[in-house]
Amino acid sequence: MRVLVTGAKGQLGSDLLCELSNRNIDAIGIDIDDLNITDAKATKEVIEKTNADKKLDAIIHCAAYTAVDAAQDNEALVTKINADGTKNIAEVAKALDLSMMYISTDYVFDGEGERPWEPDDKRAPLNIYGMTKYKGELYVEELLEKYFIVRISWVFGLHGNNFIKTMLRLGKERGAVSVVNDQIGSPTYTPDLSRLLADMILTDKYGRYHATNEGLCSWYEFACEIFKQAKLDVKVTPVSSDAFPVKAKRPHNSRMDKSKLTENGFELLPGWQDALSRYLSELEKN
Repeated sequence: MRVLVTGAKGQLGSDLLCELSNRNIDAIGIDIDDLNITDAKATKEVIEKTNADKKLDAIIHCAAYTAVDAAQDNEALVTKINADGTKNIAEVAKALDLSMMYISTDYVFDGEGERPWEPDDKRAPLNIYGMTKYKGELYVEELLEKYFIVRISWVFGLHGNNFIKTMLRLGKERGAVSVVNDQIGSPTYTPDLSRLLADMILTDKYGRYHATNEGLCSWYEFACEIFKQAKLDVKVTPVSSDAFPVKAKRPHNSRMDKSKLTENGFELLPGWQDALSRYLSELEKN
């Protein structure tokens, strides 16, 4: 099998390339240096050339604009990347009869209530970033039959910045942090997620899925566990979201129902505390 991965230098894309390669799946990674996905003509030419050289079977689309607050001031750009860019890739996938996996987000929901979001629940994004990812989902659904939409949340990995790295830095610098305690979700470790995505792309069990590590926590509880496992003496104060005014509204409820994974024979990801432990060990090595 041959798979094209967009956003190959990103937090998820880089780990996904490694996982696919480890399974002897021919994985071709492209990033912004290789392809501007907002250019429909260039997208068509690059993917068609790659297909001519390698005979592709699937595209895993990880590339995205993910700066949630900055997105509020850059709606046109974010729409071009997350919505129109996804459409451009989906159109080529359709023309070449390739399956496509689109990595999406819990931000397509309004974040209200306490019930875990099911894959087919009504989507009502709270902010520009969520809206553009939602539009990307719609393009994939409208254009393709052979597609996976995989929604993830609270992502962390070795590459790029994330909440854990920020907490470790602030904890060491200040010895005390305040963290919101009214947003609930599940962290997602990119090597664990990559294994699942690789499992999925080898099948034809298409549709919408939710994929995170198992277990729930607030950002406050996440921070407490980070410092506990890192053996850092840091005072953590729980606060409401109102204590940190931000441009983009965040969902209070990011609980995700993942039963569709097991229903289709996919293995659930390990617990987030276990993932955190392995991640901290990897950080030490690096």
